[in-house]
Amino acid sequence: MENFEINESNIYYLKESPIRKSIAHLSIPMMIGISATTIYNLINAYFIGLIHDTNMMSAITLAMPIMLILMAVGNMFGVGGGTFITRLLGSGDTKKGRKVAGYSFYASIILGIIIGIIAIIFMNPFVHLLGAADSQTILYTTQYSTILFAGGAAFILNFALEQLVRSEGASKESMYGMFISVAVSIVLDALLILVFNLHVIGAGISIVIANIASTIYYVWFLENKSESLKGFLKHFKISVKDQLEVYKIGVSELFKSAFMIVTTLLLNNFSAEYGDNVVASFGIAVRITQLPEFLTMGLFLGAMPLFAYSFSAHDTKRLKEALKEVSLWIGGISIIFALVAYIFRVPVLSLFTNDPRVIQVGLTILAAQLVSSVFNGFSGLFTGIFQASGLGAQTGVMSTIQGTLFIPVVLLLHHFYRLNGLIWSMTITEGIAFVAGIIMIIPYLNKLNKNELPAMQKQ
Repeated sequence: MENFEINESNIYYLKESPIRKSIAHLSIPMMIGISATTIYNLINAYFIGLIHDTNMMSAITLAMPIMLILMAVGNMFGVGGGTFITRLLGSGDTKKGRKVAGYSFYASIILGIIIGIIAIIFMNPFVHLLGAADSQTILYTTQYSTILFAGGAAFILNFALEQLVRSEGASKESMYGMFISVAVSIVLDALLILVFNLHVIGAGISIVIANIASTIYYVWFLENKSESLKGFLKHFKISVKDQLEVYKIGVSELFKSAFMIVTTLLLNNFSAEYGDNVVASFGIAVRITQLPEFLTMGLFLGAMPLFAYSFSAHDTKRLKEALKEVSLWIGGISIIFALVAYIFRVPVLSLFTNDPRVIQVGLTILAAQLVSSVFNGFSGLFTGIFQASGLGAQTGVMSTIQGTLFIPVVLLLHHFYRLNGLIWSMTITEGIAFVAGIIMIIPYLNKLNKNELPAMQKQ
């Protein structure tokens, strides 16, 4: 094992800090950071909206799946590599941790370039696939999409590095990187869209540069300030066995994220059959339930390094305490929010619309989405535990249910129950994922109660 001087500040929170203090340190910055990224998603739309050109607004809306694709690839290396690194740090192997970080870094760049080249070559059919129809929308969507794919490596790298930074417990630094991208995006959007009149081209350039800015920050932090991963840029090669360790968790994340695009398209297309009021109601309900979902997501994503470190350090007592505490936090946030939002559902919906048709159907949609958000919080926690423990099979099952199962569920329920089937399809899918997670987590917890660890493939 290579000698390596470690400042205990972040490792302390993974290794020995009181559990509640550790979770607060790791998760609160992540919860704030994820909330900030919701602003990030609205920035371009806001500045483009100031131009009052519907075709431009359509273009940046239609191109949203591109962001999901690039995020999914980044998460493959970020979640797969990040959880592996934390397990390596827990077992004391900092040298291999740096190698995995280096591999994730260079693989992200290479794959980003390959995806960008292929997408630009096939841009015309791809733009039509996104749904662009009239000539002006096709032009703007092509411009915006081309810039996003040209800078695809920056997106992928940003998403990957943000999670590598968190892999050693540096949650505040992860949050700082998110804030940098938001700040740069705001400044450049105002400048390029409104001052230089570059419109959708300016929107595309600003979002690419914002990702580059936060990527530079993450690289600087990892290479100069990281407690365990300094010198990661010198490494590229890792064994096939270690690559599989990254991909067995990462590919499940890619799989789940990729199918989010399909589910969004299905939901949008089916709801459009019932009129604008249904589309609007879904849009409002999803935005309301995003708040608890993002908060619980920040909780379990922030706590994942703690799970992984405790797992690899064979500290079953600490792992049990962490799981119990995070479960209570997630239950508290999701259940209390759902109850309050349901009790005050009419005034809550009235904040977003005064159309009685939207409110009428929105009451049922909001109820379904609130139940779904509770299931989603716990399903995310189960997936996070399995990812942190390197349990590829269980991770794959959860990702498959949350990703692909929605497609047959929504097709069947919509066919037999029409609008009601559509409204409750996501809730039923999340409910099945929740039950599957409970079934798989019980033997895991039984092992922990016996002070044993669930079997994991040897590294």
